[in-house]
Amino acid sequence: MLYAQILLNGLVLGGLYACIAVGFSLVWGVLNVINILHGSFVVLGSYIAYFAYVHLGIHPFMSVVLSGGALFVLGYVVQAGLINRVVGAPVLTTLVLTFGLDLLLNNSMIIAFSADYRTVQLAHPLGSTVVGGLVLPLDRLVAMLLACVLTVILYFVLVRSSIGRAIVAVRMDREAAALMGVNVKRIYAITFGLGALMAGAAGSLLSLIFPISPLNGSEFLGIAFIVCILGGLGSISGAIVGGLALGAIQSFGALLIGPQHGLTIAFVLLIILLIFKPTGVMGRRGYE
Repeated sequence: MLYAQILLNGLVLGGLYACIAVGFSLVWGVLNVINILHGSFVVLGSYIAYFAYVHLGIHPFMSVVLSGGALFVLGYVVQAGLINRVVGAPVLTTLVLTFGLDLLLNNSMIIAFSADYRTVQLAHPLGSTVVGGLVLPLDRLVAMLLACVLTVILYFVLVRSSIGRAIVAVRMDREAAALMGVNVKRIYAITFGLGALMAGAAGSLLSLIFPISPLNGSEFLGIAFIVCILGGLGSISGAIVGGLALGAIQSFGALLIGPQHGLTIAFVLLIILLIFKPTGVMGRRGYE
């Protein structure tokens, strides 16, 4: 029962990790941009949820729409106004640009909100229930389910909508898509906006679990990297698999060698995976 409980906790956490990583994977796979801003986007989404709850009484489950919408606009503007100017440059150029933007955003949040940790204290938490001897934390469980729903919605947007088909076309062959009348720079901006939207939504849900501080941005960015490489770049299903795998690995690692080393085990396994299967579990050749 102990191992079953640890596995359950890991899977619940892993669903949220998948929501963090899927937007990062989308931007990297379509634009070939390693978005160092992603972790700070998650933190900003958490702050939006925190202030929406404290000042407006909007539950973090509901402020997913607010956080996601605000981050979509921010991501679209950043891509259209700045990154599109250098998107065809070598990857190191866009890496340095997003790194600089991350420093700007992160330090702006420190100035505006300070580095002190804040938490969302719900007036009426859902509590927990026991099913078959396993304790189910309902707030975390609902947050995980919402994260999975958002990820599935993004999948269907990419598969079924005209915008989604344009994004896939640009990912497959940018020049051919442009010849077919696709506005590549606009699709890039929408893709970056969708990645930021998923980061903001994940931040809103994570505000119920993790303390909120600009200092957490690097941790969320590291999680996104690990999940993308575990599951495979350019695959939404891979992000889900990678997120669930990381959550389980981190939970069992915390049991075996202590909670402070949970991510250490994940990084060791990540290095092993890069040696033997650099495309990840469900990635496609060309995105490794």
